[in-house]
Amino acid sequence: MKLKPIIVLTAFLALVFVNGAAAAAPGKKLRIGVTLHPYYSFAANIVGDLAEVAPLIKPGFNPHAYKPQPDDIKRVMDLDALVLNGIGHDEFAFEILEASRMKGKIPLIYANEGVSLIPIAGTDSKTKVVNPHTFISITASIQQIYNISRALGELDPDNRKAYRGNARAYVRKLRRMKAEYMEKLASLPRIDFRCATIHGGYDYLLQEFGLQVTAVIEPSHGLKPTASQLAKTIDKIRDLDVDVIFTEMNFPDKYVETIHKETGIRVRYLSHLTNGNYTVDDFENGLRANIEALTAALIESHDNRIAKEGNRDGHTVN
Repeated sequence: MKLKPIIVLTAFLALVFVNGAAAAAPGKKLRIGVTLHPYYSFAANIVGDLAEVAPLIKPGFNPHAYKPQPDDIKRVMDLDALVLNGIGHDEFAFEILEASRMKGKIPLIYANEGVSLIPIAGTDSKTKVVNPHTFISITASIQQIYNISRALGELDPDNRKAYRGNARAYVRKLRRMKAEYMEKLASLPRIDFRCATIHGGYDYLLQEFGLQVTAVIEPSHGLKPTASQLAKTIDKIRDLDVDVIFTEMNFPDKYVETIHKETGIRVRYLSHLTNGNYTVDDFENGLRANIEALTAALIESHDNRIAKEGNRDGHTVN
């Protein structure tokens, strides 16, 4: 997807924010399908025990390379609504809808309706691809939570007020988490932070803290670098005085290991929040771990730079 049509995409999502069937039958709990782990947590916190949240796909899959299975088709046919990322992270869902002949028969809730989208960092081509990892950001996640809550209220008017109240309570919890870590960083007199990432999946989180990616190891999203591209990346990281390399948690990568050996730069781990089990607090726990890792890297980088400056001035900073 080119960057220019993003405005058109946003308008389109606004039109199809909820399409398909109307309100739930009286006395019947909605069965809400979700394509990704964060949306399970979002929906589960919104509905509480007033509706059922059901993953479309079993745990342990890679959303970027998933191929629909027969059981997926059975599951989608039993749903009253389906929450979608809709901008490139759950394309498998549309294949399942086509295969099950449920397209147009089930309400689709596009979580990213109205969310400000950015291109994936690190692409060499002139065509900019929209970054679908919006749920890694607290701000973008809050917008998605309200989108889902509003859509579910339209499908289930009897519980609209409860959904809205639960969404607000959940959002307050996430905002308190962000404030907690922002307070830790507020004590730092200044932050000059430079990071490299294995790919461009963390841009929304870094942007939320006022940071930008200095270098991306992948030449294009989902593609591994050639030997010459990797050598150029190593030179770039050295020249730009990068502080830390962020890579995916539980994802050993020989390219990151090579860069670490060549530059001595510390590697820290973040999560895309799209693996593991589906639980009501999975997103919250994963997000906290990500922000903790980022905050620790920022504080460490700040302290190291202050120490270097002190050494250059001819004295040691304690």
